Amino acid sequence: MNLLFNTIYQIQEMTLLVGRTARSLARPPRYGGEIIRQMDILGFGSLAIVLLTGTFTGMVLALNTANTLQKFGVQTVTGQLVTTSLIRELGPVLTCLMLAGRVGSGIAAELGSMLVSEQIDAMRALGTDPIKKLVAPRIVALVVMAPALTVICDLVGTLGGLLISVTLLHQPASVYLASARDAVDLNELIGGLIKPTVFGFIIALVGCYKGLSTTGGTVGVGRSTTQSVVAASILVIASDFLLSKIIISLLLQPN
Repeated sequence: MNLLFNTIYQIQEMTLLVGRTARSLARPPRYGGEIIRQMDILGFGSLAIVLLTGTFTGMVLALNTANTLQKFGVQTVTGQLVTTSLIRELGPVLTCLMLAGRVGSGIAAELGSMLVSEQIDAMRALGTDPIKKLVAPRIVALVVMAPALTVICDLVGTLGGLLISVTLLHQPASVYLASARDAVDLNELIGGLIKPTVFGFIIALVGCYKGLSTTGGTVGVGRSTTQSVVAASILVIASDFLLSKIIISLLLQPN
């Protein structure tokens, strides 16, 4: 019963936080410089891990599917399989799981440390809205940067698959690229960008909420950080199913 009550309570509090954040964005000041700074920290700072994740994911996809495709005589569609898998599913999910681990935990730890050290109380005493100054820039930054990082992940993953196809599978690069090009159309791209936008919002929201609800001093900061990563990862995976169903129904139904 306590678990159900706590879940409902946290959903209510996060909903209220979304409302306060939306209201704060509608009125000045908007702290544009802070938004850009957070985009640099959260986005560019995560570029290396996204590049590694995307490259090796594409390589593994091409390597693991080669034998199966060869059995059916369709090894020439390796590029299409790799690209479709990355755009529809693996690119958004893996990118945002990496962001949940790196960025979500960082947001929770930073805001939690500010809370327990009474910096947020000092901001309120000076007339600064913590939601506008701390929460809104992080949510906006991650909503913008998550799709951008996903596009990079998809691109390097496709190139990683190309590398394996050429070097280990001895497939001409032109065949792989032509097959990969067939997998890319407007609906696929739109669907592939909707997911990371939603995931980025979830990760930032959970990180901010957990950070601002920290209790118990420095021990509580560690606890909030762990809870942020776990909650954001679970929500990303759960919402992935719902978004996939909606996107397939609206955008990817065969003509």
